[in-house]
Amino acid sequence: MKIIAVGMNYAAHNKELHHTLEQKEPVIFMKPDSSLLKDGKPFFIPDFSSEIHYETEIVVRINRLGKSIAERFAHRYYDEITVGIDFTARDLQNRLREKGMPWEISKAFDNSAAIGTFVRLDEVGGDINNLSFRLEKNGKAVQQGNSSEMLFKVDAIISYVSRFCTLKIGDLIYTGTPSGVAPVAIGDHLQGYIGERKLLDFFVR
Repeated sequence: MKIIAVGMNYAAHNKELHHTLEQKEPVIFMKPDSSLLKDGKPFFIPDFSSEIHYETEIVVRINRLGKSIAERFAHRYYDEITVGIDFTARDLQNRLREKGMPWEISKAFDNSAAIGTFVRLDEVGGDINNLSFRLEKNGKAVQQGNSSEMLFKVDAIISYVSRFCTLKIGDLIYTGTPSGVAPVAIGDHLQGYIGERKLLDFFVR
């Protein structure tokens, strides 16, 4: 099982992090399966970072084998989605970027890919390109977005990634985060929603 993630896929998020790069293709990175955090288990802040940020995202699960998938057929390769969090060691990422080095470890550490309960797409509206989602921290909405705001839509992402990597049943695609990312602290209660459907619920320890 692969965890494929898309960086810088919402213009407002790029602005808040001062990214000025004009993107002609999706920015792709990977997380190992050891980064998965599921079943409402707590997230423990690692000792190598003092600035762990939440990044709330729509997550798509691949349901069939595919390679070099045409964008017009990409919708056939998923039918379940959820909301997840791509935890990022922002201080570590910034240090690595300043040196021009890969920043994979700031994204790929253990339990950095929180995942909610998967539901069928038709249970939350049916339109992958018009899904409202949000993250609540301690009962207050701190991140809100809609998949219509993605710079690269889900089907385009699937088509692009499948040029390079064969997609397999169970692979997960984290599709990018809107603006509003910020640090977590011990004791925070995080809850993720698509529409009014709560799909993610856990604590930070």
